[in-house]
Amino acid sequence: MASTQHRTITPFYRFAARGVIIPCLKAVSRQQVTGLENIPRSGGFVAVANHLSELDSLTAMRALVDADVPVYSLAKSSLFEIPVLGHVFKAGGQIPVYRGTDKAGNALVEAERRLRAGDAIMVFPEGTLSRDPLQWPMTGKTGAARLAMATGVPVLPMGQWGPQDILDSFEGGGFHPFPRKDVRVSIGEPFTLEAFGSDTTDRDAVREATAEIMRRITAIVEDLRGLKAPRPYDLHYDGNPGKNKHGRDKRGTRRPDPLPGQEGDGEAQA
Repeated sequence: MASTQHRTITPFYRFAARGVIIPCLKAVSRQQVTGLENIPRSGGFVAVANHLSELDSLTAMRALVDADVPVYSLAKSSLFEIPVLGHVFKAGGQIPVYRGTDKAGNALVEAERRLRAGDAIMVFPEGTLSRDPLQWPMTGKTGAARLAMATGVPVLPMGQWGPQDILDSFEGGGFHPFPRKDVRVSIGEPFTLEAFGSDTTDRDAVREATAEIMRRITAIVEDLRGLKAPRPYDLHYDGNPGKNKHGRDKRGTRRPDPLPGQEGDGEAQA
């Protein structure tokens, strides 16, 4: 089990978050957060959220940092190579994910170590920006479930809506800082994955735990949007649209709802 120690924000983390990142976010957004009372006040936990824009990793983390909870995210390694931002990520203790390399598993090992030490880890279980043309959460990858099952820490579900109006990361989109946009973040009640056991080699249990995580996130997004979500977009079934010739992500196209047994297996690891 994870430590129950209280967390502290280091001076550099405080400077990077409150002196640089949060002021920039305030310049382009009006952020409203509900559910702050649900944040565990001690011990490790895995925060999970939907992913629509390259900006929403910062807006989700801001909701926790504003509540004096330092949080560390698993971020794609290319972000650590960006001038200034990359230095902030490194010095702030964020965890790089080297996709498609022999270092890919190192991120989960480091995240598990920090959870056991009492830190909060942010994971976007979709593993990439949602390709759903309707902008709902997709099926999830299994990294968040594996971390929570292995450590026994609670999962804190979060939903957000609005960052995609500031930074549309897909082809045809772009950065639209003005006028300032509303960003709404809702934090749900923490829950554990005890019902699914702790054996992360049990593929069925891990898949079911991942589906439960995505159900919780989707329910929060439904409340934020005031709409009922359709079945999750599945990259294995609906297809991965990839990128355009300029390297910009493309949104997908939903196929007709699958017959039983046609859905993807959701077995991606992190």
